[in-house]
Amino acid sequence: MKIWIVLVIAALYPQTLWAAEIQATLQWSQRVELSTPVSGVVQAVNVEVGDLVKKGQVLLTLDSTAYQAKVAENQSEITRLNAEAEEAKRDLDRVQELYERTVVSTTDLDQAKLRLVKSQSAISEARARLRQNQKALDDTSIRAPFDAVVVLRQAEPGQSVAAGLQPQMLLTLARSGEMIARALLSSPQMDKLKTGQTLTVSIAGINHTGKIKTLGLEPIKTNEGWVYPGDVLCPSKEP
Repeated sequence: MKIWIVLVIAALYPQTLWAAEIQATLQWSQRVELSTPVSGVVQAVNVEVGDLVKKGQVLLTLDSTAYQAKVAENQSEITRLNAEAEEAKRDLDRVQELYERTVVSTTDLDQAKLRLVKSQSAISEARARLRQNQKALDDTSIRAPFDAVVVLRQAEPGQSVAAGLQPQMLLTLARSGEMIARALLSSPQMDKLKTGQTLTVSIAGINHTGKIKTLGLEPIKTNEGWVYPGDVLCPSKEP
């Protein structure tokens, strides 16, 4: 979104009040396109364009039946492997006792130890698979990364989503409560400004207090000469 606005800049330089009106464009301070890293079918889309959402709010969900089944399978596997490891530990304790009584050989003791190590290793591998599948299950939901306004919706229930090298964009959000006014500044103007400086941003005739967020270091060539980009952070009020 680009709208022409006016920045009213005033600064003390060095002992003289300096003021100027500079044309700027208004745009989102942060804009993100959201997708899912896993494939599936869209089950629900909980937002519409223009909705305000809170950080962590669930915006979209895929059908997670298959992912839930994998997690349940992993959990059952871990339960079984824990039981086998406990049995292997009891067996080792029994063989250790027999070994100390010189009833069994060192080979028998080493085999019992190896069975326990294998059981414990299998549990670690199963837990790793559980974490991986739990992450995939979590990824079937898209949550808002910050307080935002929904600016674009490209998903509908029943739509298939294929995860790949080029993620399919489903929702686009913009950070709510603030916007960026971007101006092109001359070198003399740059010399009078600094990051963090407060100035006035006039939008549709209404003045807002803004603060300089960044001042570009590399000039841009335009028809009027070389200029530097400058970003001013200013509050916004969504409908």
